[in-house]
Amino acid sequence: MAASNEHPPDGWAFLGVGDPSLVVHDEQRGLLAVAGTDAHGKATPVAVYHSRSFVRRALTRSCFPVHALAFHPRRPLLAIGTGKYDGGYFFEGELLLLHLKTGAVASLIENGFGRQVLGLEWLDERSLRVLMAPPDDWRDEAAHESGHVAVVDRADWTTVPARSLSGRDLAGPRTLAPRPEPREAVQRAAAALRSLWQAQRAGPSGDL
Repeated sequence: MAASNEHPPDGWAFLGVGDPSLVVHDEQRGLLAVAGTDAHGKATPVAVYHSRSFVRRALTRSCFPVHALAFHPRRPLLAIGTGKYDGGYFFEGELLLLHLKTGAVASLIENGFGRQVLGLEWLDERSLRVLMAPPDDWRDEAAHESGHVAVVDRADWTTVPARSLSGRDLAGPRTLAPRPEPREAVQRAAAALRSLWQAQRAGPSGDL
């Protein structure tokens, strides 16, 4: 067992999200978003913590695996990109928006199947860059290694209604979108958590 200054004695079980698979750190606000795994494989938990004390601030669950997390640059919001291939035709998924103060979650894509969201980046406080898998792989041999990128612009993301992003909003050019190996994602998440844990052990906790 590794020393406690490398990670907690019981690993990352104290986070309550199973095995962490994705970690995003907002250094400016001292926030940490972690996507994990459900013990029964039925849902994927996403939690937000104080990045020094590891006190939980918010928790939600996704019906799909989580591929992307992005804190809004100014608002108390976390964008969550999820999805999976259904095994025969569609790349299903959701773009979720978690309000960190209220805990409310909105699923933003209007289509019933949604889209598998592979990447998210806030370009500024109005614009969210969304990388998605194609809607399906019908006659598309490159569908599992490519995607589409769109930039969605809204004046105030705290007021964006659920199911309000249309196919037109998410239309965009084709681009390469290779899927990372799950094992690599887990290793990156563990490395990020180790670094933050070591920083927490090295000094006093700060204030939010």
